Amino acid sequence: MDDFKIYLRVLSFMKPYWKRVGGAMVLMVLCAAFAGISIGMILPFVKVLFEGADMGLPQAEEAAADGGMMDMVPDMFSSIQDQVRLKVLGFFAASSSLVALERICLVILILYFLKALFTYLLAVTSVSIEVRVIRDLRNVLYMHLHKLSLAYFHSSRTGQIVSRITHDVTLVRNSISTGFLQAMRDMLVILVLGFIVFFISWRLALAAFVMIPIITYVMGRIGRRLRRYSTKLQEKTADIVIVLQETLSGIRVVKAFGMEPFETAKFMGHTEGHLEANMQRQRAESLAPAMTEFLGAFGGLVVLWYGGRQVIRGGMLQPEMFLIFLAAMLSIIKPAKTLSRASARIQEGIAAGKRVFEILDAEPDITDAPDAVEIDRITEGIEFDRVSFSYDGCDQVLSDISFKVSKGQVVAVVGPSGAGKSTLVDLIPRFYDASSGSVKIDGRDIRKISVKSLRALMGIVTQETILFNDTVRNNIAYGLEDMDLSRVKDAARAANAHDFISGFPEGYDTMVGDRGVRLSGGERQRLAIARAILKDPQVLIFDEATSALDTESEKLVQEAIERLLSSRTNFVIAHRLSTVTHADLILVIAGGRIVETGKHDELLAAGKIYRKLYDLQFKDYPQTVGEA
Repeated sequence: MDDFKIYLRVLSFMKPYWKRVGGAMVLMVLCAAFAGISIGMILPFVKVLFEGADMGLPQAEEAAADGGMMDMVPDMFSSIQDQVRLKVLGFFAASSSLVALERICLVILILYFLKALFTYLLAVTSVSIEVRVIRDLRNVLYMHLHKLSLAYFHSSRTGQIVSRITHDVTLVRNSISTGFLQAMRDMLVILVLGFIVFFISWRLALAAFVMIPIITYVMGRIGRRLRRYSTKLQEKTADIVIVLQETLSGIRVVKAFGMEPFETAKFMGHTEGHLEANMQRQRAESLAPAMTEFLGAFGGLVVLWYGGRQVIRGGMLQPEMFLIFLAAMLSIIKPAKTLSRASARIQEGIAAGKRVFEILDAEPDITDAPDAVEIDRITEGIEFDRVSFSYDGCDQVLSDISFKVSKGQVVAVVGPSGAGKSTLVDLIPRFYDASSGSVKIDGRDIRKISVKSLRALMGIVTQETILFNDTVRNNIAYGLEDMDLSRVKDAARAANAHDFISGFPEGYDTMVGDRGVRLSGGERQRLAIARAILKDPQVLIFDEATSALDTESEKLVQEAIERLLSSRTNFVIAHRLSTVTHADLILVIAGGRIVETGKHDELLAAGKIYRKLYDLQFKDYPQTVGEA
């Protein structure tokens, strides 16, 4: 994407606030105008100090008395410059020098008050625009992330995504505030002051601005270098966020293996790389205003030398006009330096914008078909019709999977690790779409069903239970606002969770910690089951929900699962075969294919893969399994 187009796309987020932007533009014009008028006050001030109340105006007293001074100006001075000069002086002319001085001071006070007022209003308006733009950008990014499929998150690192939404978006904000809004104001100030210096002496102005092409060339070179260094810095920042996120999420493993020194060294390596990239960027950024100031000073020396000679020799400029010229030239230096920083911020914003728009431009793999329908129940069942699936388009994870499940049945999916069990059930809620074949509900391809209504039918409990850093109540009632507490408690009782929840000092208002860290594995699983019970889904998917639990916790969770299975269509991925002996249908998956189907007793009698898995797990506990 072209850099200019990227920045235009960033600025397009300002479109909803065009009224505020218009108001900011008006305030910018006023600020620039008052900056120029303030400098123009040098003229009457110098005149009244050195030439008295008449300020050197010919026949000023007579003209003031009969009101005809302004009428004689065109006859006395042919140039527009002289006419303006005399009108300004005539406005401040008075009966005495003190009265004229008081008038001048009063006007200067009013001018600077208005200038300060407009500057304040501009600052507030600019901030109100930029913070809203960044809020909108973050919201759009976050909403778009929810539209992306699991495949996107499996191929992207969490820390990198977090860095783009936090750090990169902040750089985009800087490119709007300093890079655009403030730059527009500075450009208007430069235009006003530039008009003043050209109005006073175009020859002297050309001599002063001879450095502009050189400054433009130097700034272009610095800007390209700055963009390169900014991109590198953003990548280093993302690396730090990635390491930090991975370390904190895996802190138990780090401590268990005594890897604190290793992780610290890795983190310090990334911060060292960030330091180096930051210094490169800072050197490039600091060089811009320094070069602008030096080259501007060089141009100023040319003006002092050339213009000073003209004043001393009584040439083209009067002393007071030369002072205004110098004041305007010196006043241009500050906005010019700020403008050079704006260029740096824009380059940073372009680099950050590229990374942000990479997320926004990522196309969701799972979308609603144009003719997608809404469903609210399952009447017949679910069917896999010659389904194959590949994550990368090359290696097949599932091949030619076909089976039917009637409404209310319990289907168990078993097999060795890596056989494709989890992938198979992930196709039902359309976490992924089949590469070929189709998954059907009541005879309708699920790709013809809206994703929202499809997933509303699903309840999923996985081995890795995800809880949010919120209360027990809100975790159970996730997504169900204002759910009555009595219903939450009923769900917890059905999940064998009410007793341990009641034992907490704050009961259902207890915070569970990040990812439920304050709870045991069995407690987390029972909260997840309570969440599924409260949702009351028509399809339940258990993905090895008890494989990581101890015997007591497994028993409690299994009891809750059995309550939950009734009157629903269920898919149970099981590592422990004792949990699936009563399933209506058992699918044995190996190498991405269904190699056996049947009930528990039938598969045992067949003496194939299921029998081998069974013998490996339970040959020492035949009585226990038989009872199960």
